Amino acid sequence: MPSSTPSTPSAFPWFYTAFFLYIEPVATAVGAYYAFLEQHQYMELTVPSVTGLAGVSTRENVVLNQLANLYFVFALNEAFVLRVTNDHRVWSVFLLGLLIADFGHLYSVNALGWPVYYQFWNWNKMYWGNLGFVYLGATMRTAFLLGLGLPTTSSNPKKFKT
Repeated sequence: MPSSTPSTPSAFPWFYTAFFLYIEPVATAVGAYYAFLEQHQYMELTVPSVTGLAGVSTRENVVLNQLANLYFVFALNEAFVLRVTNDHRVWSVFLLGLLIADFGHLYSVNALGWPVYYQFWNWNKMYWGNLGFVYLGATMRTAFLLGLGLPTTSSNPKKFKT
């Protein structure tokens, strides 16, 4: 097996490093916590119950546990994979996958209607996480993929110096 020395991700600007290695993984882990351990609150904040019944059904419990696991693996993958390399190609492919997932996540609330996407003054803390924070993450990924704020070489402005 070839030996390679992991590089530090400090070669990237601080705002990308801070967001992708610390802020987003922690925020996503908080989402996993709520989906796993605060399921009733998670459900009520997502789509308030008209009956006001406490608790979640077995079906909702299974789905929320699966969602929590997906959030957790998202947080771990981002924190671990991006931490062990400063290879621009690895970061780009990984972040492109997350950007595609961002659009899927945003689509997941479409049953609530178009106003939920832009009426931020009506958002509760769940929607600040499910929409506002996802907008921020998608913006950061798009900026990275476009090379905004990344060092360039004179011969190839899109290629990151390694």
